[in-house]
Amino acid sequence: MEREKCCCFTGHRRIPEQEMLWVRRRLREEILDLAQKGVDTFLTGGALGFDTLAAQEVLRMRAMGLPSLKLVLALPYMNQEAQWSQRDAAVYRTLLRQADNVVYTSQEYHRGCLFQRNRYLVDHSAYCVCYLLQERTGTSYTAQYARDQGLEVRSLAQAPWKQQPAAQNTL
Repeated sequence: MEREKCCCFTGHRRIPEQEMLWVRRRLREEILDLAQKGVDTFLTGGALGFDTLAAQEVLRMRAMGLPSLKLVLALPYMNQEAQWSQRDAAVYRTLLRQADNVVYTSQEYHRGCLFQRNRYLVDHSAYCVCYLLQERTGTSYTAQYARDQGLEVRSLAQAPWKQQPAAQNTL
């Protein structure tokens, strides 16, 4: 895996339903733009929410004409889906089967294993696409770590209809 050709994803587990289609579209746009820049490997942490969505979009784009795209799941520990709903666990196992590579950063859960996984994602990437709405979360830690490591960080969190209007000068 050449770091310069890799992009990691990080984001929240909950995406508001009304933003789901917009986030999927923005993911496709970012993946396509990065692929045009030579990025061919996409890493995701395998969590529910944004990680799952990003993995699905990489696989969808690979099936729709970009066969050189690779999906790497960097997972915090084995059997992380054991406590998930049957539906979520089934989606996860499908991603495991379709991934080009699966890396476990720890064999079992321990305090700090999620941060260990997040650092792995960043340390093996040149780009980071994030869905960051809240500070003081694993996602905000990972995005900041990515910036600190010199990655180009692209945020999908601010939907255009939610942006604050520019302040108007009143004289």
